Amino acid sequence: MTTIDTGTEDLLATVDEGVAVLTLNRPEALNAMSGEMNAALQKCLSDFELDAAVKCIVLTGAGKGFCAGGDVKGMAIAGDGTIGNNTIDGAIHLQRVHQRATSGKLFKMPKPTIAALPGAAAGGGLSYALACDLRIMASTAIMTTAFAKVGFSGDYGGSYFMTQLVGTAKARELYYLSDRITADEALRIGLTNYVCEPEELMNKTMEIANRLAKGPSVAYRYMKENLNRALVGEVDDCMDLEATHHVHCGQTQDHRDAVQAFVDKREPVFTGK
Repeated sequence: MTTIDTGTEDLLATVDEGVAVLTLNRPEALNAMSGEMNAALQKCLSDFELDAAVKCIVLTGAGKGFCAGGDVKGMAIAGDGTIGNNTIDGAIHLQRVHQRATSGKLFKMPKPTIAALPGAAAGGGLSYALACDLRIMASTAIMTTAFAKVGFSGDYGGSYFMTQLVGTAKARELYYLSDRITADEALRIGLTNYVCEPEELMNKTMEIANRLAKGPSVAYRYMKENLNRALVGEVDDCMDLEATHHVHCGQTQDHRDAVQAFVDKREPVFTGK
């Protein structure tokens, strides 16, 4: 296992056998976002996207929470809190840059991303979780949009991701009312993929992450682009893109070796070529 120096204790990072694990590390604040955390997260995600040795990214939180979103206590101390000495236009642009480099990157990067939730995912922290390809929750974890309770409309793409996962009517309910969503309810409505006992959370997460890390990375890259495009694309455009990607995958060594493995009745070994 390789430990990555993120430049801050607010984010921990390791890479082991193709799986990068990013741990939001402010457990005393339920891993609420900080400037240092978000800056380090942006850099790590950018680096991992281009690192051929990284095949899958896991995002989790230290201690009892996943991520409480923005640091509301910090906002209270700062007064108006959101723009400081910046102009409104400058603050808006900065927020857009941060969002695209974090939740936007988790959603768009051509590698599978997994959120492992040991506890609460709220506000922007929930947006981080929803941006990932898969979510795994401890049975004791909860989700909540939380924005309405502090007079915010929402950020980090949560309204987009939530709508795609559960539909617009349910997304509006969850945003307007900010109710707590249990792990079982999240599984029922499609906000999470798996629920497990707390002590099994990382074992289950790494089981899936290792499967993905050993899978056909070229095919995954194109699958993810196909699936993301399908969210808003016109059907013929989506099918044309599928055709291009499918034929391209047919020319890879991974495909040829997997076909032979099928004939030989053995498990394929993917190399990403």
